[in-house]
Amino acid sequence: MKLFLKLCKNPLSLTGLVLLVFFLGVAIAAPWLAPPAWPREPYRIARCGFSPMPQPPGVNNPLKGIWLIVTRQATVCQVRPFGTTGEGQYDIYYGLVWGTRTAFKVGLYITGISLAIGLILGSLAAYFGRYVDEVIMRITDVFMAFPFLVAAITLAAVLQPTIGRGLVTAMIALIAFGWMGYARLIRGDILAVKERDYVQAARAAGAGHLRILFRHILPNAIYPTMVMASMDIGSYVISFAALSFLGLGAEVGYADWGQILSFARNWIPRLNQYWWIVLYPGVTLILFVLAWNLVGDALRDILDPRLRGRITV
Repeated sequence: MKLFLKLCKNPLSLTGLVLLVFFLGVAIAAPWLAPPAWPREPYRIARCGFSPMPQPPGVNNPLKGIWLIVTRQATVCQVRPFGTTGEGQYDIYYGLVWGTRTAFKVGLYITGISLAIGLILGSLAAYFGRYVDEVIMRITDVFMAFPFLVAAITLAAVLQPTIGRGLVTAMIALIAFGWMGYARLIRGDILAVKERDYVQAARAAGAGHLRILFRHILPNAIYPTMVMASMDIGSYVISFAALSFLGLGAEVGYADWGQILSFARNWIPRLNQYWWIVLYPGVTLILFVLAWNLVGDALRDILDPRLRGRITV
């Protein structure tokens, strides 16, 4: 509760919290804000016609009658407040609303699994030291030698013929090259904590390794890593959007902000005429990432005042 009150006192973190609450509300209310045409496939973006040209916001499709009879999407396509894409006539509003759920799912899953892997490996390396530390850290260095996004793109392209295009492929690629920072950070914090008096007292009392590590060391060393994870959620969402933009993320027609942006690739030279294709998904993605960054930056200042004002890259 005290942490929440401190976040509310900071104007920037309060802005981030308001944005996160807004996006969370959109994600929860998605079935009412954008009723799915296929209840069993709610993430399948509604299609509103056959025209190869993007339809502007609020303009009725001239083929609406025929198309709606075939696809049973009358309630979806009667109103298109954000217009449609040029490829497939996908409803941008529907994709953005249900894409909010995709963004939360992708960001939390990738961050949570990467954090768990990093915590386990970093904790083992720092606590046991010697050969365990040497092996784990050298493996970490090998993974860190590859540029994150380039490595994720390469792995997603390699996995796609085997697993298929979809959320799982892109998330595996991002997780595979996303855990190293957490491992190195928690290792350094545990090295600074494990020789303190209360840890030595637990050893003298006969406590086992797991009890010492999870009861006495990790709770006192995990805060910087958790702050880093909160700031990385937005970064993983935008990285996943980049993979979708390149055709390595969500399958075609799946509600994902990056894929909606990919539908605008052929129209970028004519953005002055078809501005809505990029504006709405682009602004949505920026605000979502900004919200997590503002909250994470405020958490960093509250939980570790030594880092206040330090520029992070």
